[in-house]
Amino acid sequence: MRFECTDMILAEKIVKLRKQQGWSQEELAARLEVSRQSVSKWESMASMPDLDKIINLSQIFGVSTDYLLNEDAEEPAPGELSVDVDAAICSVSLDEANSYLDQVSNSAWKIASGVAMCILCPVPLILLSALSEQLGSTLTEDMASGLGVGALLVLVAAAVAIFILESLHLEKYEHWEKDPLETAYGVAGITERKREAYEPYWHRSLVLGVTCCILAVVPLILAAGFFQEENEMLITLMTALLLSFVAAGTFLLVRSGMIWDSFQVLLEEGDYTLEKKQRSRKNHSVTVIYWSLTTALYLAWSFATLNWERTWIIWPVAGVLYFAIEEISNCIRDRKGC
Repeated sequence: MRFECTDMILAEKIVKLRKQQGWSQEELAARLEVSRQSVSKWESMASMPDLDKIINLSQIFGVSTDYLLNEDAEEPAPGELSVDVDAAICSVSLDEANSYLDQVSNSAWKIASGVAMCILCPVPLILLSALSEQLGSTLTEDMASGLGVGALLVLVAAAVAIFILESLHLEKYEHWEKDPLETAYGVAGITERKREAYEPYWHRSLVLGVTCCILAVVPLILAAGFFQEENEMLITLMTALLLSFVAAGTFLLVRSGMIWDSFQVLLEEGDYTLEKKQRSRKNHSVTVIYWSLTTALYLAWSFATLNWERTWIIWPVAGVLYFAIEEISNCIRDRKGC
């Protein structure tokens, strides 16, 4: 029992001190000349570092070994941390952490479904428009357009309703993504173990999601290549299949990505390190304006041309450009000393 208690104390001290320095597990591992998996095991209490590593940890963090191993040891004087002085530190209990992970897991598939519905919303309009040309007077072009637009609006409205409801459920946790966290004993270890258990599914979803998006254009290419004469109905069906592939891939990426990010939020790793949180707060306005304009451009282009089989390309292009704009914004801010 004594060793288990010591393991927990050391694990929590390592997590706490690492976060205070704004380091990821990879960065701490590099300083100790060990693997990231070793640091992960120490923080999740799966293993105990050797004595020489404990000494190295005390030297790197500038604390005594007694502080690392003894719960009652005096708190060291805080050094220069990479936390904004204006940022509030959020305390997270074990119950709050579990509630957060459960809520994200529950909301992830709903939000992912809403995103997929937004991608699929033009499919009824595309199919009905093509069908009206085949049926003639039975289904006129005006009737097809009316039914298609109605179905499109219903899907979009349902998706927006999902986004609003789930955002309200997650609203109380939003500041965790922006402000520094101080987690209670046990939170880091339990979160790390849950993340390791989820990691294989995350990798599979990432591979399948990206593969679906890449292969989405294959049916359209095959249809154009094997049929010399233009077959509008076939092209229409292949376009609907393209959007279905993109929707399926996006669903996998959004759902698994949200759950994976929830672990990263609690562990303050990946996109949620202290440094990146600071930059995210500063880039918030740029992000909102950029994606609002992107959405407006996508809808305007799509409705003006009705080439839904082409306009979807704006999203991967916008995603790549966003990272470039974000880095440019960071460089400009760094030069100005903001």
